[in-house]
Amino acid sequence: MSVRHLALHDRPREKLRRLGPSGLGDNELLAAVIGHGSQHESALDIANRVLFHSGGVHGLTRALEGHLRGFDGVGPAMSARIMAAIELGRRTLALPDERTRLGGPREMARYLLPRYGARSVEQFGVVQLDARHRVLLTALLSVGTLDETLAHPREVFRMAAAGGAAAIVVFHNHPSGDPTPSEDDVALTARLVEAGAIMGIDVLDHMVLADACYYSFKEHGRL
Repeated sequence: MSVRHLALHDRPREKLRRLGPSGLGDNELLAAVIGHGSQHESALDIANRVLFHSGGVHGLTRALEGHLRGFDGVGPAMSARIMAAIELGRRTLALPDERTRLGGPREMARYLLPRYGARSVEQFGVVQLDARHRVLLTALLSVGTLDETLAHPREVFRMAAAGGAAAIVVFHNHPSGDPTPSEDDVALTARLVEAGAIMGIDVLDHMVLADACYYSFKEHGRL
């Protein structure tokens, strides 16, 4: 239903003030972020259309700004507000970097998934850990296309050695939503473990991330 046909107290902003954010549907929350409509559509109309063509609010987390700007009525300012709201929500789920201790794959997944799980292109990164497995630094090394990325052991261990890491966890995401590792993922993991043994830096795990699930080489006994 368009905002024009809603009672004043049921319009997204007014409803937000009256009931709080938990009282709004996904489309109403997005409409509140959008703020205003166009000459021919309300903010709620635009929100309904964006969510429908993005695969719902979950699909929206993987949207690129160019995708959003492809919708009529969504300009640079509006798309920037939506992207900022998505990133802010993602960061509220993420554990803080500073001296966080990560004891195993589940804790690592809880740390990484909100940051890198639901992404529209493949990204490869490294978590650097001290001797007590506390986070020193988390950094992306490469960003690929829709289905591939590039990672080389030389770059992984150059950064880890410079940062004084005692151990690392490497990770990348699968935009397809399926975290099952490919043959290339398996081969890369073996190369990284060999290089780590030479460098004296333990490779604790390789995490493959999807939207809300993960594959851990360590959990599956492959590392």
